[in-house]
This record gives sequence, C-alpha cells and structure tokens, in this order.
Amino acid sequence: MTATDEERRALERQRTVEITTIGRRSGQPRRIETWRYLAAGRFWLTGSPGSRDWYANVVAHPGFTLHLHDRDVRVRGRPVTDAGERTEILGEIVPELDWAGSLESWLAGSPLVEIEFG
Repeated sequence: MTATDEERRALERQRTVEITTIGRRSGQPRRIETWRYLAAGRFWLTGSPGSRDWYANVVAHPGFTLHLHDRDVRVRGRPVTDAGERTEILGEIVPELDWAGSLESWLAGSPLVEIEFG
C-alpha cells in the first residue's frame, strides 16, 4: 500500500506531527510530538544531534503511527545510516533551519528516518 494523495497532502500541510512508537524495551506505546521534514520529495524525521528514544524504538520496531490532524496513519520508519544518503538528505534539511548549527554536527549525531507509507 502506498500513501494516498490525500495522506501525502495532509502530511505536507502539517510540519509538527505526533508519532506513536513501540518501546524497544517495554513494548508499550510511546507517543511524542516532533517535526517532519521534506527532502528529495520524501518525508523524514530527524532532530538536533543527540540520542532519541523514538529513534531507538523505530530501529527496534519500524512500524509506527503517524498522527495527523484528521487521521492516524500506519507507516514504517527506515533508519538511514548510509553516509552518502545522510549527507544528501541532511544537506537539504539543515541549511533551511536557521537554528540548526553545523551540517557536520547533524551528520555525526542526528537520527534520520524516512517515513514510508505502507
């Protein structure tokens, strides 16, 4: 299953999203608010450098729920560890964030997950 046009449009309109992951140790649902990013025509989750529980949860359990204003969508997270892909994607995201600091720090220490529909 791929994202419907309606789901993609809804996500394009909504930068701040909530996600519910499954805890890697507890197995319990964990809901947080985060930002989604658009780069290379695809949707991403990332954050300033540092460890993130949501990222560890997605690595352990890739399926999660993306909560949009008017719907909940089951998606998969694809953690991005390839240096070239990280450089390409974060190189598009980070310069747009005036508060972000250096691209190098994001490449070295920020989680990066592609949101995959279906």
